Amino acid sequence: MRTILNIIWLVFAGFWLAVGYALAGIICCILIVTIPFGLASFRIAAYALWPFGRTVERDPDAGVFSLLGNIIWFLVAGIWLAIGHVVTSIPLFISIIGIPLAVANIKMIPVSLLPLGARIVDNDQSRTSGT
Repeated sequence: MRTILNIIWLVFAGFWLAVGYALAGIICCILIVTIPFGLASFRIAAYALWPFGRTVERDPDAGVFSLLGNIIWFLVAGIWLAIGHVVTSIPLFISIIGIPLAVANIKMIPVSLLPLGARIVDNDQSRTSGT
């Protein structure tokens, strides 16, 4: 079922989301100072391409630089990305058949708001799946 949902997601939303995040990552890497943001954008792009069966975990050892970077990211890009995910999920929810895609879109909001210090892992490898 995950594979079917991922293929549908890829066709209708995932490809364009991944392209957008990848372009942002390229721009951030070109600017050198923002390379950590670029790497985070590439991680989110991979997650946006194939989200079903994966989850986001926070790294407890992320540190103060991740916190500061997340504050900057939140103010510059994160809030706009979250709004974009919410806006695109509304028509998916209304269409009923797109509800799983809307849920995946909403599931991306935490990592798009605060990407530094986050890991994207398979559900099978999640630390929280066993507890």
